[in-house]
Amino acid sequence: MASHDVEIERKYLLTALPPEAAAAPVVEIDQGYLPGERILERIRRVRNASGGGTDVQYFRTVKLGAGVQRFEFEEATTELFFTTVWPLTRGRRVQKRRYSILTDGAEWVVDEFVDRALVLAEIELDAADAVVQLPPWLTAVLDRDVTDESDYTNYRLAR
Repeated sequence: MASHDVEIERKYLLTALPPEAAAAPVVEIDQGYLPGERILERIRRVRNASGGGTDVQYFRTVKLGAGVQRFEFEEATTELFFTTVWPLTRGRRVQKRRYSILTDGAEWVVDEFVDRALVLAEIELDAADAVVQLPPWLTAVLDRDVTDESDYTNYRLAR
């Protein structure tokens, strides 16, 4: 079943992968964007990298908007769909390791891009004006908030 949600998140550029990531659950993500100007659709393969599992999931997603609050339409798809459409994403791809770090009841997602030297952290919020309390482990490697910088969207990073 598809989800039709509003995604509210803040994104931060980090200078390095925080040490807390070493103990966090991790998945490997291959993500590509289909050709298009007005509709930005991505496909994603997510592999469990924790515990040596072979769990693989596939998704297709459309995001609309920019900044802290965007519409996101996502649904699970099949391996067949992914492998059929993947060649269309050539030149518009990212590869990353995603770490989920729980801090004070909040889940921080840290993306370590494996195809370039880049680490980003993000947190989903309940409201666009929610105050974000940055944990000490994050401030230790924080460069800046890049939520409103389009150069740090996965779509712009895809190459």
